[in-house]
Amino acid sequence: MVLQTCVVFGGSGFIGVFFSKYVLENSIVDKVYIVDSEPLCDKSSRYRRKLVEEDSRISYQYVDVRKLIDWHPEEDVVLIANFAAVHREPGHADFEYYQTNLLGAENVCAFAEKVNCNRLVFTSSISPYGPSEESKTEESLPVPVTAYGGSKLVAEKIHQTWQVRDEVNRRLVIVRPGVVFGPGEGGNVSRLIKAVLGRYFFYMGNRNTRKAGTYVKELCRAIYWVLENQDKHGEKISLFNMSMNPGPSIEEYVNTICNVAGVKRWVPNISYRVLLACSYFIEFFAKPLNISHPFSPVRIRKLVRSNNIRPQYLLNKGYSYKYSLRAAFEDWKKECPEEWS
Repeated sequence: MVLQTCVVFGGSGFIGVFFSKYVLENSIVDKVYIVDSEPLCDKSSRYRRKLVEEDSRISYQYVDVRKLIDWHPEEDVVLIANFAAVHREPGHADFEYYQTNLLGAENVCAFAEKVNCNRLVFTSSISPYGPSEESKTEESLPVPVTAYGGSKLVAEKIHQTWQVRDEVNRRLVIVRPGVVFGPGEGGNVSRLIKAVLGRYFFYMGNRNTRKAGTYVKELCRAIYWVLENQDKHGEKISLFNMSMNPGPSIEEYVNTICNVAGVKRWVPNISYRVLLACSYFIEFFAKPLNISHPFSPVRIRKLVRSNNIRPQYLLNKGYSYKYSLRAAFEDWKKECPEEWS
């Protein structure tokens, strides 16, 4: 029997771990190679490390996607997922986003050609749309204003070029997710949970600011649903936004956190300008000392900007969501209660 294999670049990252588990648990492939430049043991989340370490069907392979990939598995590769990226904002110089995200796209596509794999998944971002209070669909014109957004948009084009080199056989899925949250995430929504439960979260005129977001398990489920949809309808390139519909407001996130945690919190309003000024003051002293803190001016500005992204592709195709915001948070708390304490 020939084993069918999935190769997940950036596989020891948050989305990569959950996608690896998803394709195995749903018997989509027999084995997964997690390919990453950072060992799993260096990841801060014990929960994510456990998910990988307990599954003998997952193997780790060290690869830096910024360089040509000379490794390949012996088994047939039927699916490649490219989650490798420099993505955290703030945190990197502009050139680092382009260096990793563009070279990574080129080298992963070259790897797909080498191993003769015709199915490729690429996670982009909603960042290419740029900031806007208007609802954006997949038909909206991308206008990136950051190095991260620009690098992701170019990386999309690199993957599309790979597909058109063999339009008959190759299939490509590009997903533009909003903020992705869940167990072991350690990102924006994790910080929000800690801030709300720790009583140091403040509104700043942004109760109704909408933040496109999706539960990591819903994201994995939707990616494979789109892959299956391609088989049914002969679609060669599928680009879709991934978010709950509609994207929850900041107040909805906060209220749902309190409901799931079983607590009551009074959240005060503070002037945005005052809080932004305080964040610059904190940054002035913290940055030279290399002190990590949750009050970055970049993050404060992002909290008052909506990223109102509409998942029009999924709605048009009839995708049925499994997780509401509350159901997602309840599942998260059940899976990893220590992140809710």
